[in-house]
Amino acid sequence: MASRGRRPEHSGPPELFYDQNEARKYVRNSRMIDVQTKMAARALELLNLPEGQPCYLLDVGCGSGLSGDYLSDEGHYWVGIDISSAMLDTALDRDTEGDLLLGDMGQGIPFKPGSFDGCISISAVQWLCNANKKADVPAKRLYHFFSSLYSVLVRGARAVLQLYPENSEQLELITTQATKAGFTGGVVVDYPNSAKAKKFYLCLFSGPSTFLPKGLNENQEEEEATESMFTNKRARHRMARRGLVKKSREWVLEKKERRRRQGKEVRPDTQYTGRKRKPRF
Repeated sequence: MASRGRRPEHSGPPELFYDQNEARKYVRNSRMIDVQTKMAARALELLNLPEGQPCYLLDVGCGSGLSGDYLSDEGHYWVGIDISSAMLDTALDRDTEGDLLLGDMGQGIPFKPGSFDGCISISAVQWLCNANKKADVPAKRLYHFFSSLYSVLVRGARAVLQLYPENSEQLELITTQATKAGFTGGVVVDYPNSAKAKKFYLCLFSGPSTFLPKGLNENQEEEEATESMFTNKRARHRMARRGLVKKSREWVLEKKERRRRQGKEVRPDTQYTGRKRKPRF
């Protein structure tokens, strides 16, 4: 296990770092579960998938299946790939709904072209920037990953990869290899002025360049915390977890705000927003 203040990827290969002891934390540590689930929710939001339409998604570095659970709760189907057998064993013990695959993303994603409608990844991609063996070349491993990811996505689909870059040089290395593989897009930074809440999301487009979603700022932090509250029961839809009545004013306002964060054009809020209209004869 990494010492205090040391980055996990400096401790050795991920398949050794994420052993049984580390995997247990993703079941027992409520804070870790909370953070992981919130990041998965944000990644899914940035994917900008069609509303109300189940999609087939890839979860790279799926670990114990926490992010996959969120995808299932939102009505999507998913496949997870991870290099740690201990983490995948934990996912199996938790009866996650997705299919699981043991594999090294640095060697490529082993699926047919056009298999997935989108991809998310939570805290995994930065591991490819470290050479744990003499034969490991970070740039080559990143390119193998991104080129195979580009292939397995439906053309026009997105990949949203949350990551913890060690420095600007590492982030440039990652984005350069993604661009070389054919992706367009960029980096979305949430809460850029916060030491604790700051998060990096690499938003990649496998089609023509489109708008890059805006990052969240500190003024939205309280709202985000409210939106990510948990209940003991798993719900199929996000609205059920928030306790909002469908088609109510609060439900409409929340939906409009979510679409604004995705960069979509939304009409301004007025006193008439969400008001029931009388039937016409």
